[in-house]
Amino acid sequence: MSEVLVAAEGLARHYRLRGGRTLRALDGIDLGIGPRATLGLVGESGSGKSTLGRTLVGLQPPTLGRVRFEGRDAGATDPATLRRLRQQRQIIFQDPSGALNPRMTVGDTIVEHLRVQGWSRPEARARAAAVIERAGLQADFLPRYPHEISGGQRQRVVIARAISTDPAFIVADEPVSALDVSTRAQIMNLLRDLQAERGLTMLFISHDLSVVAHMCRDVAVMYLGRIVELAPRAALFRAPRHPYTAALLAAIPLLDPVRERARARTRLKGEPPDPSAVPRGCRFHPRCPRATDICLAVDPPTRALDPGHRFACHHPLDPA
Repeated sequence: MSEVLVAAEGLARHYRLRGGRTLRALDGIDLGIGPRATLGLVGESGSGKSTLGRTLVGLQPPTLGRVRFEGRDAGATDPATLRRLRQQRQIIFQDPSGALNPRMTVGDTIVEHLRVQGWSRPEARARAAAVIERAGLQADFLPRYPHEISGGQRQRVVIARAISTDPAFIVADEPVSALDVSTRAQIMNLLRDLQAERGLTMLFISHDLSVVAHMCRDVAVMYLGRIVELAPRAALFRAPRHPYTAALLAAIPLLDPVRERARARTRLKGEPPDPSAVPRGCRFHPRCPRATDICLAVDPPTRALDPGHRFACHHPLDPA
């Protein structure tokens, strides 16, 4: 990308466990997201997707590396700079019920969020009324409590809170996974409309590749704390180069039962390894059908293919 709004540079996030072990949730992430772009982030549970999102918005500090926002180090300690960066980077959580305080009304939830960012109470109340309507709810929802509204309405409240500070960057962490199909489509359309009208940059985290195909221009595939493939959506779906990407795509069922039975699949063995005991060499080799001796011993470097398409694999798939 020629311009980058938010970037991860050698980003790592490690956790110390009992017994002296280290869990490597993120382990050397290099990533850039351009202005107004939506990058999809996919991978199995435990791959580090949510940790990456939380680190990019500053909810947790990196162990190594850094996050850059608008070209500046987002780990700045100047209070005024940190406040501005908090306003500019927001997150939509996967579970709207867990993201809302059950003891606070919808209005108080948004007002409190703005008050922490330095808004006066009258300004915050007026802003709460405006953003709740933009999220598709009426002003009479403001005095209600989370248990008095549906799951889709709660997610709209979370979205309203996220956009209340006019951010430039939003992490949408599995924002539709807990919703039914019809509500899911409504929330996805709302996010796309908000992005278009506000010029938002978005990291869209999901385990559902069909949702990612609908929402995202580029897609990053994550495995055990690392990005193993990054490509434009069309290139990734048409000709994945990493075996893990191919396996994820093969898990999407086809509507045509004849084609579904006939197509070749990349099948994975077993479960992802423990992040506190990362395999030597390529971390994917214990499950990879193409693994050879070099995969067991040497961590594959990241290779650039076409513009915007890179992958880390010793034995990439034939694009044909």
